[in-house]
Amino acid sequence: MEERKWEDLEFYCLVNVLGRVGMESLLLDVPFVCKSWYKASLDPSCWKHLVFPKDLDSERDFTLLDRFKEKYKIENCSVDAFTKFVVGRSHGNCTGLFLPNGCTEEVAKYVADECPALRTLLLPSDILRCESSIVPTLIGKWEHLENLWLGSSENLVNIITQISLACNEFSGLCVSSATIQEEEASAIVTNLPNIKCLILRGARIYFENLVIILQGCKNLVHLDVRDCLGFDFDDEKVLELASNIKTFKCEGSMLDDYDDGVIDTDDLVYEGYISS
Repeated sequence: MEERKWEDLEFYCLVNVLGRVGMESLLLDVPFVCKSWYKASLDPSCWKHLVFPKDLDSERDFTLLDRFKEKYKIENCSVDAFTKFVVGRSHGNCTGLFLPNGCTEEVAKYVADECPALRTLLLPSDILRCESSIVPTLIGKWEHLENLWLGSSENLVNIITQISLACNEFSGLCVSSATIQEEEASAIVTNLPNIKCLILRGARIYFENLVIILQGCKNLVHLDVRDCLGFDFDDEKVLELASNIKTFKCEGSMLDDYDDGVIDTDDLVYEGYISS
């Protein structure tokens, strides 16, 4: 039997395979193998799930953006321009998107207009920490959104409020570097009463505000409040209220910060996709 070559695969099969190799290979390797692979790499189906590296602009490391500029002999390319170029490859078919640090609100606007089918989205802290953040006004364009990862808790109440109005299938929220006071806890309960997955690892959340969430979100199946400050991980009341949650994680949480060790909460948001 004659041995088949990869380049002879039927187009839809090749697209299916290449859609699993990741952003870096799609940009820097696949297009240079042969014409059929190059053509397949342009299919929007290959760009449905886009997980950007955390950092694209670094003085210490040779980043994906640096390799991209070197490969294509591009002298100047900003983080915003590169991000929009990659997202544009999906032609509106992107359903999962993790944006990199260094993005501006211009990228958020672009994603809102170009990616209406998003189900999972990560917004880094750079976009959220702007005092006049437009993120809450963009939420309504992602009506299919199920999971949202936030790099900070800035504008959290406004964002959650908009989710409750626009995203009927929403089920998972992860917030990095969060400060959860009574206002935020009450907003989660009021606007997301049916939330299934909530990740607040490394947050500052007092006992009474955690209780608000535990008592109000009855459908939680996954709650991660590890390494938090504001309550003790072995508090009997907390453990009792969380006893009906299938996966409850609170290891390392303490009432006060007795440990000099510092958790890089900015990394927590990049641990992986929420499983709904």
